[in-house]
Amino acid sequence: MNKKNTVKSKIKIFLSLSLLLSLVACNGVKLSDNIEGKKSYFLPPPTTYNYATVDSLKLFYREAGDKTKPTIVLLHGYPSSSHSYRNLIPMLATHYHVIAPDNVGSGYSSHLDPEVTKYTFDLLADYNEKLLSTLQIGSYIMYMQDFGAPVGYRMMAKNPKRVSALIVQNANAYLDGLTPNRVEFFKTAQTDTTQIKHDFLYSLTSENAIIRKQYLADLDSINIQSPDAWIHDLAFLSTKKDREIQVQLFQDYNTNLNNYPQWQEMLNINQPKTLIVWGKKDLKFNYKGAQAYLRDLPNAELHLLEAGHFAAEEKTSEIALYILNFLDKDGIN
Repeated sequence: MNKKNTVKSKIKIFLSLSLLLSLVACNGVKLSDNIEGKKSYFLPPPTTYNYATVDSLKLFYREAGDKTKPTIVLLHGYPSSSHSYRNLIPMLATHYHVIAPDNVGSGYSSHLDPEVTKYTFDLLADYNEKLLSTLQIGSYIMYMQDFGAPVGYRMMAKNPKRVSALIVQNANAYLDGLTPNRVEFFKTAQTDTTQIKHDFLYSLTSENAIIRKQYLADLDSINIQSPDAWIHDLAFLSTKKDREIQVQLFQDYNTNLNNYPQWQEMLNINQPKTLIVWGKKDLKFNYKGAQAYLRDLPNAELHLLEAGHFAAEEKTSEIALYILNFLDKDGIN
């Protein structure tokens, strides 16, 4: 073999090894596994379970993925916590940095005494905002479900350009998504201060209500809903004060309906890249609320799923694929 052919052979070997290394890096497997002819596997990065101290409070958050990648912040709803994203996190963390906080008063975060601190959506948003600042998160992709919408839109209103993209999952911001009875429920929760009304709101935080009226209310088959979801939630609704926290948030919810016009205007003006994945069987926030987003965000991508209010529990893989394709298509990677 002449000298020129030897050089070409070395170049080919070098390029082949470079390609192999790049593939290994993408798939998170050991090089030795490939060289030795062993079967290689794709494994997601681990999720870590963390606390950050904010204003002397302990705020809990789950985290996974490469911190040099764009950050996805997952905001949970009622009556849950970041636990609701336990299956979605590893699917997204293969390509993104993911943070899922527990709201103050929910999950493993500090539960301030509701007799001393009034729980409002402003309070939840402020602490989540402070958490992201503590973690030095600049711009981020925001995923919202249920209570996550009023929390997220309050955060977004402070600096709309900080949110690089929106993922809306059964997260209402339009009256279209609420029946007249639902609108009246939120209004009277705020205006009716009688003990009878309070006791009714308190009853909605009971074990039976959480299981039957929240998780199983809009399912065709209970076999697709893990009992882990409500068992975890109920563990953090085991005391009178924990349940009173949620009552106070019910009483504050009408402020969100009052803010709908401002949030809609914010969306219309800023035109964030938006993916809407909505369980169309949702009885609380119906699919018309999903379609209403298109009035202000005509370029939004909308998918109505065969799922209910907790679509991320039922259609985890489907939602993850929609998110990854959407972000990749829009160059957020």
